[in-house]
Amino acid sequence: MTTDILLTTLNARYMHSAFGLRYLFANLGELRRRALVLEFTIQQRPIDIAEKLLQLKAKIIGFSVYIWNVDETSEVIALIRTIEPQVTIIVGGPEVSFAQDLPAVCEQVDYVITGPGEISLRKLCEQLLANERPECNIISGETVPLDELALPYQYYTDEDIRNRLIYVEASRGCPFKCEFCLSSLDKTSMPFELNIFLKEMDQLYQRGARNFKFIDRTFNLKVATSVAILEFFLERIGDGLYLHFEVIPDILPDRLKAVLLQFPENSLQFEIGVQTFDPDIQALISRKQNNEKTCENMRWLRANTGAHIHADLIFGLPGDSLDNFAQSFNRLVALNPQEIQLGILKRLRGAPINRHTETYQLRYNPQAPYNILATRDIDFATMQRVNRFARFWDMIGNSGRFRETLPVILGDDPFHRFLLLSDTLYDLAGSSWKISLKRLFELVYTALTESLEIKTGIASEALKQDYRNSGQKGPLPLASSNLALIAKSGVANRRQQQHRSVL
Repeated sequence: MTTDILLTTLNARYMHSAFGLRYLFANLGELRRRALVLEFTIQQRPIDIAEKLLQLKAKIIGFSVYIWNVDETSEVIALIRTIEPQVTIIVGGPEVSFAQDLPAVCEQVDYVITGPGEISLRKLCEQLLANERPECNIISGETVPLDELALPYQYYTDEDIRNRLIYVEASRGCPFKCEFCLSSLDKTSMPFELNIFLKEMDQLYQRGARNFKFIDRTFNLKVATSVAILEFFLERIGDGLYLHFEVIPDILPDRLKAVLLQFPENSLQFEIGVQTFDPDIQALISRKQNNEKTCENMRWLRANTGAHIHADLIFGLPGDSLDNFAQSFNRLVALNPQEIQLGILKRLRGAPINRHTETYQLRYNPQAPYNILATRDIDFATMQRVNRFARFWDMIGNSGRFRETLPVILGDDPFHRFLLLSDTLYDLAGSSWKISLKRLFELVYTALTESLEIKTGIASEALKQDYRNSGQKGPLPLASSNLALIAKSGVANRRQQQHRSVL
């Protein structure tokens, strides 16, 4: 069978599966028999990816482009252009979906599909394989009712089900207008027909799928649908079933609570996008969120369910400052989610938040992932400190390896105490990367006893217990190091500089 069409992308990790590619493949119609899906990761060498793609002698190669793979994808496309310039290259995906703001990779390709690609890609491939070439190389993706789309779930392979996350969606779109998110451009949320969707889920379950990651932006928007989906999985609970949902934090009615209470511990994960508790910033970026209800619901979830709570905060929003962010962080820590994801604002092409760029002097990295470097209220040095804070928080706060030590670190002012810890760790290690676990324990001890002035007995007891619980073998030697003098000096100098800047 001839492979005329290759659909490909570079995933962030092997365990991720390209949900969008499977949708594109499912909707190729008769062209499916002439098409193939190939997935790679951004860790692979571009020249090796190009070699594997070109071995199949396809006439058309379509790339799905995202903020996390645009640079690597550009390298692969440049190689293909050099080696086999006659191959037709098409790109689509969020990173290339706004004709007024296209990345440089679009200059290397034949066609760009902006927006939804399921129908438009099929039509374009039909034209190209019939030797008809559209004059315009930027094609607006065609939106159709969801019941006209072929669903992609049968195209998850047995290997996918064994080794990868299985992404699913019960709805598309979002009715909310949070300006940092591309979903704010949607007019509303549209559901797939529930019975058909659940039939597809049952077939995946029967094939062995146990880890379902819902990508719906607003899973709990329509409570009746949410309850029906949860009850469907509740009937199949056990045998490692694990469900991941993105939920709206201030909507948790009693009917939904009643179902959640029936799930066993560690079978649910809720991704809760808090982003900020500041009402002025919320209003500025068109985010509607009842903060009191959000806190009430998160407290209820932690007290009454075994769900894993993954809560998000964003640093660098327009109007944000270090002290302002500290208040949101401390408020979220008090709610005790198992994970707090500290995200740094990124410039998404087409996102409405870009309207604030000039007023708030939002300065983004020109290279992907376009992270914010400085704003009117946050200088570059502070932004770097919070970047390191986020990195060390993942290693210490989110890893689960420092359960006894973390409360000792955080005390009654979690943000500023962890920031001091982060500054000290960086001064000691000279980096926030490539630190072995044993070395990290030793560095934390030095930071605790020297910078945070925790008594040596309290610090050593907590760390040694965490070290044993983490599965490490052998003793953990803990002693103050003369490196602490470097750390204290670095922190003191930084404080003096900050004091001078205030004056």
